[in-house]
Amino acid sequence: MSALEGRTAIVTGAAGGIGRESALAMGRAGAATVVVDLDEEGGRETVAYLDKEGRAASFFRADVTRADEVASMVEHAIVTYGRLDCAHNNAGILGAGSVLAEYDDDDWQKVIAVNLTSVYLCVKHEIRAFLEAGTRGAIVNTASFSGLVAVPFAAAYVASKHGVVGLTKAAAVEYGRKGIRVNAVCPGTVRTQMMQDRIAGNPKMEQALSDVSPMRRLAEAEEVAAAVVWLCSDDASFVNGAALPVDGGAVAQ
Repeated sequence: MSALEGRTAIVTGAAGGIGRESALAMGRAGAATVVVDLDEEGGRETVAYLDKEGRAASFFRADVTRADEVASMVEHAIVTYGRLDCAHNNAGILGAGSVLAEYDDDDWQKVIAVNLTSVYLCVKHEIRAFLEAGTRGAIVNTASFSGLVAVPFAAAYVASKHGVVGLTKAAAVEYGRKGIRVNAVCPGTVRTQMMQDRIAGNPKMEQALSDVSPMRRLAEAEEVAAAVVWLCSDDASFVNGAALPVDGGAVAQ
């Protein structure tokens, strides 16, 4: 039996990158998957990939910084598939690159809203669904290796991802006795389309980013997705409150 057979999963930020690969991996592991994003075209493309493989999937457009839309997202999963078992709260942005004293206040608010407040809202409503159904559940939040160590020129991103790690631990401690597990993945630099666009034509930048990891390469989004599926599965049944680096050893140095 597949690791998530018969279960329902939500993946936010699933129109591309890590989120898309996570949604595909959830589906391939047997879960009916709710693909969530503001990017309707990209989100529906992710669903089309799952449909082509004969996997149950649906798209739900939501701004996950809005509590009402997050509540509707969770309701959609339950109404459509009858249950909610796991979620990957992945939506996030990088924000501006600037030293702290020159950081734009509006950009700070946006990064905190998308990267941290959205995770708070998702975890809150997902846990409510688990409690109302009287079921166990597994939640994985996307933090970053920047949620474990600091990187320069990214104060809002670093602060938001440290916040995700703290929120993950708080939820895990509060709800572990209910059989609800909450963990985080902390990816290093991942070869997504966004990253490809950033390093295109600049081999020195790619090399510099690769050299951050002892493995001397970027992560593939599929590698992060595999960790997410494992954390949602029964194979990780006693893993709770973890901030799992998927960074090739970058934070171990």
